[in-house]
Amino acid sequence: MGERITITTPAGSFGAYLARPSAPAAPAIAVMQEIFGINKDMRETCDWLAGQGFIAACPDLFWRLEPGVEMSDGSEAEWKKGFALYQAFNVDTGVEDTAATMQHLRGLPGCNGKVGITGFCLGGLLTFLTTARQRSDASVAYYGGTTERYVEEGRDIDTPLLMHLAGSDEYMSAEAQQTIRDTLAGNPDITIHTYPGRAHAFARRGGQHYEAEAATLANDRTIAFFREHLGGA
Repeated sequence: MGERITITTPAGSFGAYLARPSAPAAPAIAVMQEIFGINKDMRETCDWLAGQGFIAACPDLFWRLEPGVEMSDGSEAEWKKGFALYQAFNVDTGVEDTAATMQHLRGLPGCNGKVGITGFCLGGLLTFLTTARQRSDASVAYYGGTTERYVEEGRDIDTPLLMHLAGSDEYMSAEAQQTIRDTLAGNPDITIHTYPGRAHAFARRGGQHYEAEAATLANDRTIAFFREHLGGA
């Protein structure tokens, strides 16, 4: 279903995985990766979104550090490499790359003009920050790591944002999650769902912490949210 494309920006070019639906015109979604690159999970996520009626593209966020990273959460070596890339990653340029991916999608033949963002972990943070700084027609962030550090930026978000938090997230404390909920409670454009007892990455297909019931609930909410705000099948 998918293909590899290149996105060109003033800062350079980077690869992405693109999946298209069968419909001749559809909204588009930028899918922001975790720390493991454009791996099987991210490609399957794009394919799943295409099956739901959306154009979906996952860009290579690590292209400035090491292009073409593709790992899983299955070994200690991959975790170490993923965290090293994460620590070296610049979130500000990541936001720029997210925005560039959205712009590329908006200009694709077959895009109906509406473009959203979704992302997981690192990608969840970039979803939040890009929505705050660059805007989006609709955004869905899954357990965005360190969002609490930037949460004040969310007060001024004025486009639809859905956030999925893992209640027992080992990378986001209960206090951090409460800070997010308290800070954003007054923003009518933001909806937050918490999944009690679920670990970080509960929606990572084939991952160590995958939890089918919570993942299905979160994903169903995501599709309903995107269809409400972006249109599509």
